[in-house]
Amino acid sequence: MSHDPAQGSAALPHAPAAPVGPEAHVMVGNADLFVNWARKSSLWYLLFATACCGIELMQAGASRYDLDRFGAVFRATPRQADLMIVAGTITHKMAERLKRLYDQMPEPKYVISMGSCANTGGPFYKDSYCVVKGVDLLIPVDVYIPGCPPRPEALIDGIMQLQKIIMKKKNFAANKA
Repeated sequence: MSHDPAQGSAALPHAPAAPVGPEAHVMVGNADLFVNWARKSSLWYLLFATACCGIELMQAGASRYDLDRFGAVFRATPRQADLMIVAGTITHKMAERLKRLYDQMPEPKYVISMGSCANTGGPFYKDSYCVVKGVDLLIPVDVYIPGCPPRPEALIDGIMQLQKIIMKKKNFAANKA
């Protein structure tokens, strides 16, 4: 498809047309669907791995399972991440740091709780006073992945479940003035 500069700029056939003028802040048509598709296809995750689930998380990001093909890319700073994967035991000492990192993430932000220790405190909760009984007591969780430790396939399934949740949400930020 050739482009003639005299004809002006041509819109791509697959991209939604952007509104112009005073209505520019209102998204119309399938723009919400496009925004959600782009968001689900680009999940940059901040991993918070404190125990054996972290090894499974690293294995999922390695070449055999390759989370990159799902648009999930590791970021080392919370200011560039929109997904936090909490993998492993959370102690009361780590809870403050976990909450701080979550608060530093930009909106919209999502959380996956990976493994029995992150979900419910695991086997350590009954015999230890320092273990948090679940990460959902500290921050809101979108997807829970059971197991001790869960396999990389379970994490990939959890990311796909999160992508389905993202696609169902309406983009409310687009309607702000």
